[in-house]
Amino acid sequence: MFRVRQQVGCTDELVASCNCRNSEDNIRVAVLDTGIGNHPDFEGRVDAFYDFLHGGRNAYDDSGHGTHVIGCIGGSGKASGGMYKGIAPHCRLVVGKVLDENGDGNIDHMKQGIEWVLDIKDRYKIRVLNISIGIGYIDNKNRMEELVRAVDEAWDSGIVVVCAAGNMGPKPMTISPLGASKKVITVGCHEGGYFGKRSSLCEEYSGRGPSPYAVKKPDVVAPGTDIISCNVACRQSFRGYRNAYTKKSGTSMATPIVSGAVALLLQKYPYLTNEQVKRKLSYSATDLQEPWTKQGWGMINVRRMLAP
Repeated sequence: MFRVRQQVGCTDELVASCNCRNSEDNIRVAVLDTGIGNHPDFEGRVDAFYDFLHGGRNAYDDSGHGTHVIGCIGGSGKASGGMYKGIAPHCRLVVGKVLDENGDGNIDHMKQGIEWVLDIKDRYKIRVLNISIGIGYIDNKNRMEELVRAVDEAWDSGIVVVCAAGNMGPKPMTISPLGASKKVITVGCHEGGYFGKRSSLCEEYSGRGPSPYAVKKPDVVAPGTDIISCNVACRQSFRGYRNAYTKKSGTSMATPIVSGAVALLLQKYPYLTNEQVKRKLSYSATDLQEPWTKQGWGMINVRRMLAP
């Protein structure tokens, strides 16, 4: 996450300018994923958890995917001296487990998770919903449209919904159904040339637009290759922490980088609507001179986004 923060222009000074501090008034981000592990980078900031697979409110993550995603959004960097902190290291967290230990799930659990976020959004003042879940082709068109309507309902409620473009590219029309809606912020992968001509970059398989519901997709891109973030296998030892961080790649990693940026924006300008957030995020992005179906408006630029 250190190099990612550099790539998207997220400096410590900018974070400080957002009035971020360890407070219960900080922006709350909801995450629907595989859960969240007991990691020092999240200490004292998980306000609610629910397991839609088995029931229960005791937080856990039997996959590691969700823990890594949440670290990208708002890990404090405690276990790394700040090196691998997330984009919004002071945000508060609401987590729904909708995927199993293999990262698999179904439409019913996903819908239940979205409905749960809608039910509790006023109680916890949830402003952002991160969905780092790429779904492949669904045979039942009606079921797919139900899912799209669910994310649209979350958006219409005032929540900024940020969804992964998915990893089914590079062919056209490969945006994940959850990111296909014209309302949500759909995030693809791009490294902006950071790795030179290296192969096997996330941007090579990031989902491409257009979508069945919006010609211009994805909306923006963020780094998604070899992202170092929180590891569910982290353990405390007499020397500090062991296995505190790990690398993962995919649009699942790019998406929370954008969610973290949105949390910072709302922390600084809490009066913004989700439509205003989307415009500010999009219009401030850096054009990478790629086709729209690959980059959308471009790479997010936190410095420009947070400017008055």
